[in-house]
Amino acid sequence: MAAVSHTEATNLTTPSSNNNNNGIDTNTTTTFSISPVTLQKLPHLKDYIPQQALKTQPNPLEHNPLYHPSQGFYISHSDVVLRHIVFDLSESFPSSASSIAYHRAGPRDRVFFDPSQTRAAIVTCGGLCPGLNTVIRELVVALWDLYGVRQIFGVKAGYRGFYSSEPVELNPNLVHSWHNEGGTVLETSRGGFDLQKIVDGIQDRHFNQVYIIGGDGTMRGAVNIFDEIRRRKLNVSITCIPKTVDNDVGIIDRSFGFQTAVEMAQQAISAAHVEAESAVNGIGLVKLMGRSTGHIALHATLSSRDVDCCLIPEMEFYLEGKGGLFEFLEQRLRENRHAVLVVAEGAGQGMIPRTDAQKEERDESGNPVFLDVGGWLKSELKKWWARNHQNELLTVKYIDPTYMIRAVPANATDRLYCTLLAHSAIHGVMAGYTGFVSGPINGIYAYIPLEEVAQSKNEVNTKDHKWAWVRSVTNQPDFMKV
Repeated sequence: MAAVSHTEATNLTTPSSNNNNNGIDTNTTTTFSISPVTLQKLPHLKDYIPQQALKTQPNPLEHNPLYHPSQGFYISHSDVVLRHIVFDLSESFPSSASSIAYHRAGPRDRVFFDPSQTRAAIVTCGGLCPGLNTVIRELVVALWDLYGVRQIFGVKAGYRGFYSSEPVELNPNLVHSWHNEGGTVLETSRGGFDLQKIVDGIQDRHFNQVYIIGGDGTMRGAVNIFDEIRRRKLNVSITCIPKTVDNDVGIIDRSFGFQTAVEMAQQAISAAHVEAESAVNGIGLVKLMGRSTGHIALHATLSSRDVDCCLIPEMEFYLEGKGGLFEFLEQRLRENRHAVLVVAEGAGQGMIPRTDAQKEERDESGNPVFLDVGGWLKSELKKWWARNHQNELLTVKYIDPTYMIRAVPANATDRLYCTLLAHSAIHGVMAGYTGFVSGPINGIYAYIPLEEVAQSKNEVNTKDHKWAWVRSVTNQPDFMKV
């Protein structure tokens, strides 16, 4: 991926003394140089559209009666956001290394779209997620009120809607209360990705701004759409707003809907805890979302304090033998007479027996179909107890709140986040950027090349402090066989 390098080193000073502390003195001043900054190139319409075909104008916000841009309001090309902000000053920085930076999100002083000629399309793809309707609403309202765009359309039923149905015209009055509703009013679907038909639909309907809301699979499709638009040299800007309850999108701090999902997961865990406490040798088993990452299970465990064991896809575990799950649960039941077990849907998939047909099964998006790890664990727990504890009671209550969590409206925190994502995306598109994702990096909103985000993954690092906090809360074993 192309990058523009800025080689100025940043000097950090720290007080030091004659007493050495991890290689850094603490009384005198020592200067450290941080490696150069590499600014990731952000795709722009002028990269492939002839300059004479691109007309720019002052940002309409300059004359918006509701706005009075002050000095420093507009973001410049030199405003960047560093991807990594934590450094170990006891280590030396190799001269060949560089710190990655991205363009900061926000309004620019000049725009590449005439609002009166702008036709914007909004589409939601993939599974449901809290906040979808909030993002749609804020895109419509901001395009209308901030930039004066009057031709805004919703594409129905995901990617296939570009070629299988007529778009719905949107305006602020229509979407006024959408943020109070769960799901997506535009409807969604998996699959239906036909590249040529999608881009033909964009071209035939004269859309010149396309806002795609979806997760990692949707973004991989958006990369192909962007490449085809660029190949055809269409004056169309495309952007993705990252959506996944699992929080598995890489680079950005988090994806919208995640905090609502963690909050809702608390209700399931609380119910499981009540059920477990109310039974003799009661086990409350909760399966939470997380196909390839365990962020929801991890954060729900940390915030609950009722969880005895948390199982995630990034961590292997085993059932039988010393140090295994069954031994740990038996100890908890002996001590407390109950236990709560949280498992992410992608955990333990390699341990579940499956037929050859099940091994090959794929969903509409092409993802492997996962078996129900919660149902399998419940069955294995009962078999183990019946085998080792005959004539003793065991109650396993299994709760799967997946679709309850997906379908609820976003909470206050996610609503605010959805608003900022929508506004960031619009500012970037109006400035002529394309093929990008908006999102916070270390709390500052930035524009990231779409291809880079589509290829990244945000997995739980079981060697960092956050997972250590889970272990300290649950006191569960590390499931490493000696």
